[in-house]
Amino acid sequence: MKKIATLTLGCLLSLTAVQAQTFSDDFESYTAGIALGPQSPDWRTWGGAGGGADDANVVTTDNHTTGGTKSIYFSSTSSTGGPQDVVLPFTAGAPLNTGQFSFKTWFKVPAAKTGYFNFQGTSTMGGMYVLDCWMNAGGTIQVQNTGTIVANGTFPTGTWFELEIKANFNSNAWELLIDGVSQGTWSNASNQVWGIDYYPADAQASFWIDDVSYDVIPYVLPALNAAGNLLDIDNGLVGSTRFPAVTVRNLGTGVINSFDLTVTQNGGAPVVKNVTGLTLASLANTIQTYTTPFTLVAGTNTFVCIISNVNGGGADGDATDDTLTVVVNPVTPAPGKMVVAEEGTGTWCQWCPRGAVYMDMMDVKYSGFFAPIAVHNGDPMTVTAYDAGMGALIGGYPSALVDRLPEVDPSAIETDFLTRIVVAPKAFVVNGATYNTTTRVLNVSVTYTNQATLTGNYKAMCVITENDVTGTTGYAQSNAYSGGGAGPMGGFELLANPVPASQMVYDFVARFQSPDFTGIPNAQGTTTGVGGVFTWNFSFTLPASYDDSQIHIVGMLLDPTGKIENADYTTIAEAVTNGYVAGFGVGINDIADAPDAQVSIYPNPSSGTASISLNLAKESDVQVAIYAVDGSLVGTKSYGQLNGAMLLPVDMTPYTAGIYFVNVTIDGNTSVLKFVRQ
Repeated sequence: MKKIATLTLGCLLSLTAVQAQTFSDDFESYTAGIALGPQSPDWRTWGGAGGGADDANVVTTDNHTTGGTKSIYFSSTSSTGGPQDVVLPFTAGAPLNTGQFSFKTWFKVPAAKTGYFNFQGTSTMGGMYVLDCWMNAGGTIQVQNTGTIVANGTFPTGTWFELEIKANFNSNAWELLIDGVSQGTWSNASNQVWGIDYYPADAQASFWIDDVSYDVIPYVLPALNAAGNLLDIDNGLVGSTRFPAVTVRNLGTGVINSFDLTVTQNGGAPVVKNVTGLTLASLANTIQTYTTPFTLVAGTNTFVCIISNVNGGGADGDATDDTLTVVVNPVTPAPGKMVVAEEGTGTWCQWCPRGAVYMDMMDVKYSGFFAPIAVHNGDPMTVTAYDAGMGALIGGYPSALVDRLPEVDPSAIETDFLTRIVVAPKAFVVNGATYNTTTRVLNVSVTYTNQATLTGNYKAMCVITENDVTGTTGYAQSNAYSGGGAGPMGGFELLANPVPASQMVYDFVARFQSPDFTGIPNAQGTTTGVGGVFTWNFSFTLPASYDDSQIHIVGMLLDPTGKIENADYTTIAEAVTNGYVAGFGVGINDIADAPDAQVSIYPNPSSGTASISLNLAKESDVQVAIYAVDGSLVGTKSYGQLNGAMLLPVDMTPYTAGIYFVNVTIDGNTSVLKFVRQ
């Protein structure tokens, strides 16, 4: 049975009586075995009225309705989903963007299968994705808005459950409920809705829907009403400063010229912002950002914003939307802790602007606690070995690894960051360096001071990144956010697709990893106790095309599971100020990633003799030293003055199987090659 009802209610949102609309459909009035669209005046498909391959049949294989027999079934065997693509409009006219809205649908998703739907913001399909709801195999559910995760929860697999989404468009308050239990609330970047689209999104998709309903309670605009739409105060670390941003919406019929904002934190002294000089039209928004900082304190931080004195008068036409409240619970970082985020990205990847935006946001918001690394794939900035290591841990692009925890969407970096930043590190990490501006040789020392006993195989690693990277061929950025249909994304919605290379500047670009993605094994050697200090040295030659003022050094310690235990993140100047410390290995130069490198060793691995390949542009003094993984010197040889291209044999047969570092020093500049003796 399908029902559409219109009821006259005294709406709490307005003093004026309004028409509330209720819709429900249990599919019992339709004929089973044929498509839904041609049978219903309400349902359609993404491509039109329905009846084609993108429609879904009414079925009797399962149902939820008490006493009923029918439902709608969706499935796909394609990795990209479809072809079913069924749409239910919530309005015959303009999108709903005022008043209250509630949508309910019953789902059944078999175990190990997936479900999906999205809300569309306009009648143009694909013109605005208001939200995406993913029901994952295993019973987790995730709501995203423009790629940002706004709610996480769980649902029961293999049985029917009720999914509800509530929205108060006036206050921009959204909520997801499963079987009546809240899974999260949020403010939506796209605060409107036109309809729902059910779509089997991947080859695992299999789900039924039944008993679909929605309620709309419209809002009658008073003559004058400034409504609080969003109080934006980011969570973060204790001691961080925040500048509240308040979105005020004109929910009246008249123009708003001025109002006052009053913000308090934990009931403290009010901070008033007088906003004047506006011509804010009906239903338009204005974002007002405070210039007065608020400092996050330990514990609960309750921020309250009150809108008053609209157009210089007293109370406006609706006092219920004049107050906004946000509760923030900042975290206290563990002493000496630095969190590393490695982002998988590429200029070819149309959704990767999201990664750039969120990495930039984290870099600004958590400066001093966050080390960003952009690992490129399939473009001119790719470091092949780093890309391969990253690619083995992620399933697609963009993706991110926070301290090498399981991969997340870049929009979820902050969640993992806040989890990791409170974990006391087992060792403090400090970068030191020397840098020769003429030869462009950067020698790095990474010093580790144990804060706990290191048991097992800890690894040392160093990464070099560069900011403000530009280029020509291959540097244009594919951009799915162009035009704004996928919502706002840090300004990318205002740019073309692709964004021309001349408009792109890339930050945090990985330039070198040393020695490799897994690091130097057993880096602590015998220095395992609390208070113990050990140092590893790394050497890099920066190509002339790299801007050394934009270089950052990321020294890391990996734990026995491969997770990043701790790190340090410094500029060259900061590392030089810290001072260079001589340590184990005398450096490791990841020669394969240096385009103008002149030193290599092969075959590698080898059980016998290997050869060092040199190509010297001038007569140079050459020295070779071999170190075991524990830093002990096991062999040396002086070759004196050499010139030109040559092979230097290295006999590894006297040594036991394992990892060695072959140090090649040319006129005092050392490159160290990682060598595996089989």
